Amino acid sequence: MPQPVRIASVNVNGIRAAYRKGMGEWLAQRDVDILALQEVRASTEDVTGLLGEGWTVLHDAATAKGRAGVAIATRWPIHAHRVELGDEDFDSAGRWLEADLHVGDVPITVVSCYVHSGEVDTPKQVEKFRFLDAMEERLPQLAAHSEYALVVGDLNVGHRELDIKNWRGNRKSAGFLPRERAYFDRFFGAAGEAIECNDGTTGTGLGWVDVGRAQAGEVDGPYTWWSQRGKAFDTDTGWRIDYHVATPALAAAVTGYAIDRAPTWDTRWSDHAPVVVDYEL
Repeated sequence: MPQPVRIASVNVNGIRAAYRKGMGEWLAQRDVDILALQEVRASTEDVTGLLGEGWTVLHDAATAKGRAGVAIATRWPIHAHRVELGDEDFDSAGRWLEADLHVGDVPITVVSCYVHSGEVDTPKQVEKFRFLDAMEERLPQLAAHSEYALVVGDLNVGHRELDIKNWRGNRKSAGFLPRERAYFDRFFGAAGEAIECNDGTTGTGLGWVDVGRAQAGEVDGPYTWWSQRGKAFDTDTGWRIDYHVATPALAAAVTGYAIDRAPTWDTRWSDHAPVVVDYEL
């Protein structure tokens, strides 16, 4: 019998603040089986205490206290986990957490990922490119490791013009730079084929699937993040930067996709909305 599994991912913008604003009520109603969190910014004890009983929790905090942090909470035991990404001297702490588990009898690998936001012409952008380089190297290894592999999280890049409301005004901004978008051209390009990228280069497609775009089709958004400034949320001037990036076999198992956008600005508990996807394995 196929096993349904609901996987949710959200940048909580600090889990303690999110719980004060209503995250717990959202989670209680959503029947989530695997929960991936980014920007946790708290201790493991905080995470387990807030989520409550019934979860197996992994948490990788950032090297700098109070920054970043990724976590995975599941209703099933986790058999193995990894946090290394890229060269040994590259600090990916709090940004990359892999977990191997079984959904029923089916093995699956889930990654909670938080890519740097970056800042043009600064060391922050250099670190972002280095992280994306490491991701590009790791994705084929993950696909070889598991037929059902999934990278979820705040990837801090709008891949296409459809992914940003004000794309014209952000062509030179971190998060929509041609070089950043080119990585995603390769991530989602047909496996092994030559891909013409946004920055004018040619790369090799890795064959992963952007579940959100595959499910939504050729429409604006739907967005997952809105600036806290001005009326961005009220006017839906957003960015789609939170993803489920799946191997083809896992993408074929999707039965439902939703972005849990808050009904009003004052009912939000994060500046990101959860991305909730149902799979049947």
